[in-house]
Amino acid sequence: MSEPTAYLDTPEVRSGIPPALRGWFESLDEMRRRTGRMLDRINLGRQETEFEVVFSRPAVRLRVYGKSREGSPVLLIVPAPIKRPYIWDLSPERSVVRKAIERGFDIYLVEWTEAQDDEARFGLEEYALVALEECIEAIRSRSQSSRIFVAGHSLGGTFAGLYSACHPEHVKGLVLIEAPLHFAEASGAFKRMLDAGGPAQALLQSSRPVPGSLINLMSLWASPKTFQHERYLDFVASLGSRTNLETHVRVERWTLDELPMARRLFDEVVEQLYRNDRFMHGELTLGNRRIHPRDVTSPVFAVFDPNSHIIPPASLLAFYEQVGSRDKQSMPYPGDTGVALQHVGALVGENAHRLIWPRIFDWMERRSSE
Repeated sequence: MSEPTAYLDTPEVRSGIPPALRGWFESLDEMRRRTGRMLDRINLGRQETEFEVVFSRPAVRLRVYGKSREGSPVLLIVPAPIKRPYIWDLSPERSVVRKAIERGFDIYLVEWTEAQDDEARFGLEEYALVALEECIEAIRSRSQSSRIFVAGHSLGGTFAGLYSACHPEHVKGLVLIEAPLHFAEASGAFKRMLDAGGPAQALLQSSRPVPGSLINLMSLWASPKTFQHERYLDFVASLGSRTNLETHVRVERWTLDELPMARRLFDEVVEQLYRNDRFMHGELTLGNRRIHPRDVTSPVFAVFDPNSHIIPPASLLAFYEQVGSRDKQSMPYPGDTGVALQHVGALVGENAHRLIWPRIFDWMERRSSE
């Protein structure tokens, strides 16, 4: 990676949204967190499984759930870096973590920490390669497993895909849940929004992390239908079921927990992925190595939403078609009521836990002995 001062001390980084407006977004972040804490007090917040932190470094902590069992397959979960990771463990009934433990997996989870000012230089290489590589080394030293399963959702799935291309020898199987990996015209609403604006570096005047509320506003601007209209309709549809309504509210509480994004990561996601689609073109360099989807040689299981405006099917399936592995399987997510955002329904929805995750666990179990 280049020296941080060379990256930060540029006219582009010093131009854009003024500091006063940045302060407004940061205040909005805190107001949303207070609302979230209020929901926690009335038992509508997170209901996470107990975990232990077994490794930490700047930008990330590594969680483990329960005690490792000799011979058990190992799964590492990679959440998106802009929200808290408990969407994978929302409640006892709607928890990928708990269901995986019940199926006999040793579960580790990447917990991205709140970006600090001195981490502004951290970009795709730091997150998708260095941080994941160190987490996986920590897992391998604890579990004695040379290869592990890796699952990621949304931008976390993007990181998992990039890591799997860099280090296919460490990945036993790759599970991608609505993960954008082919960008450009396949990027849907976000690409259209970015085409209307200037370079990512011109967005903010400061090199400090990008406030979570600004990212939330950009998402709403990109697709009001996804982030506003469909949420309201899901709320109305959930009124007839206490279970669906509680899950809806817990997801809404989760949406209040935005994390600021490291400035360089934001710029590189926008420019190198969304605008220039460098990974699919074989032009993305991580760790002094150019990578392409064909470098992913582990088995792949991909879940896509046929109706998504945010992560269109082509954004995942084009990557899926080009991976180097012949052992691959894809599955559409049928949608759910009571999930607030269909984009996270594949993690918390009733149909997801009835149809999708049992199939994924079966798929991993069959490959765990290979």
